[in-house]
Amino acid sequence: MQVPPQDIQNVPIDIQTGKLLDWLVDRRHCSLRWQSRAQDIRRRIDAAMGDMPEHPEIKQLLAGAYLHYFHCLRIVEILKGTEASSKNLFGRYSSQRMKDWQEIVSLYEKENTYLAELASLLVRSISYEIPSLRKRIRGCQQAQRDFARREEECQLRAAELRERFFASCKQYGIAGDNVRQELLALVKDLPSLLSEIGAGASALSEAIELYQACVEFVCESPSEQVVPLVRHIGAKGNTTVYEWRTGLQPLHVERPELQEQPEQLEQPKDDAQDDGIDWGDGESEEAQITVLETGTEVPEGVACGSDALTLLEHTETRSQFIDELMELELFLSQRLVEMEEEADVVAVSQFQLAPPVLQGQSSARVGALLASTQALLGRLCARSLQHLFIILASPRYVERVSEGLRQRLRQAELLLAKGEAMGQKQREALAEQGMLEPQLDRLLEKTKELQKLIEEDISKRYGGRPVNLMGVSL
Repeated sequence: MQVPPQDIQNVPIDIQTGKLLDWLVDRRHCSLRWQSRAQDIRRRIDAAMGDMPEHPEIKQLLAGAYLHYFHCLRIVEILKGTEASSKNLFGRYSSQRMKDWQEIVSLYEKENTYLAELASLLVRSISYEIPSLRKRIRGCQQAQRDFARREEECQLRAAELRERFFASCKQYGIAGDNVRQELLALVKDLPSLLSEIGAGASALSEAIELYQACVEFVCESPSEQVVPLVRHIGAKGNTTVYEWRTGLQPLHVERPELQEQPEQLEQPKDDAQDDGIDWGDGESEEAQITVLETGTEVPEGVACGSDALTLLEHTETRSQFIDELMELELFLSQRLVEMEEEADVVAVSQFQLAPPVLQGQSSARVGALLASTQALLGRLCARSLQHLFIILASPRYVERVSEGLRQRLRQAELLLAKGEAMGQKQREALAEQGMLEPQLDRLLEKTKELQKLIEEDISKRYGGRPVNLMGVSL
């Protein structure tokens, strides 16, 4: 469909911005040699900028990133005012400044070099400079998110390590202010704790007699005493091994001393080693208390070496005590099951001939005796107590545990420092974004200005027809 001649004036000229330079050259608005001409003009502009009058607008123009043709036109207009005194009778300026800038404008206008240069600036801004700045800004934003995430991870990991440190200290029963000294101090309280446990065995006498009577009734003959060590401790408390072995109280006790080693500065362990502290039931690290015998000939009545330890301190007798408690617990559990099986006629008839101590027990009473036995067993097998036995046996264990716990705190501090570094990098990325965004705003503004100047210039060449530079997405 042909456009009537009277309407051709309103038909827009659409030009792809990426092909703008080719379009200008193809239609002979600009020369193929525009680049060499533009380079010569740039040299003249650089030289002319060395001698400029003090003027605020000129100063602002010169501070810009790039002076183009329309800037030069404005400089000439300003110089007409500042250089008015150099104008002669013929209306010409004798000022070299004015001559330099008028010549620059003249060179720009030759073969429309200025239009080609403006088109080149526009294409470069749209194709390279604006995308590059936007990419850098997106990079800053992504960096901020990454650094913020890593900072949070460091803080969470540090908090986790500190939480684990204090949880470990709680399991040991210490505050964690001075791990080594607090652990060693716990050992000093061990004798009183074991005395309390030993005293608790006295409450098991009824359970022991019930067990003894049941064994004798089933075997139909007197038998050896059951759980002899529990009987002994229940009757006499947590005595020395010497008294248990000989039946006599020692006249003198020479206890082996716990040798405290000086604080050692060990090489930091990695996190995997740090996590290697055994929180098991204590059996894997059961202490073998090593004592130095004072000699093969020991005076009568003197308890030394392992004989000087209490029954619950010494590994062998403590293990025997635990075994006997478990034996008693098993008997009471089984007896309770039998008593609650009222339908078992055989079991009932079997105990009709049993001694009164067996027949007179109720299931509630046997349950109470079982609970007392289990409570005492639980106290002796508690993790905190097991670790105290290990500490008593080996000061090296104290060093290993205290170093492992301190390592957690050191790692927490390192993670906090790393988190702070991530926070600093996040702030730096934010600052860089704050610097780039105004640059992008200024570039976008100048690009829009270039687009408008080019469209208006081309429009004048075609009788005022509207011109649209396509593909400009700002």
